[in-house]
Amino acid sequence: MRTIGRRKEHPITFSASAELLVEGARFNDEIHRLPTGNTTHIPKGLYRFKSFEEANQHQQDCLVAGMAKIALERK
Repeated sequence: MRTIGRRKEHPITFSASAELLVEGARFNDEIHRLPTGNTTHIPKGLYRFKSFEEANQHQQDCLVAGMAKIALERK
């Protein structure tokens, strides 16, 4: 196994550190900047399905529609 880079492990402490809080907030912001990091492509609402297959099909249809929308926005 090859190690690339080094990650600084922060010790677990009883009192919070402002520096670590800022670092965590920065990490959270970067995660939300990733493509589609802030959406599931499934409209809000209550869904009732008769079978798992029907639920899976709905999820897949929503995902495909969301990916198509993103592809059109990038053009």
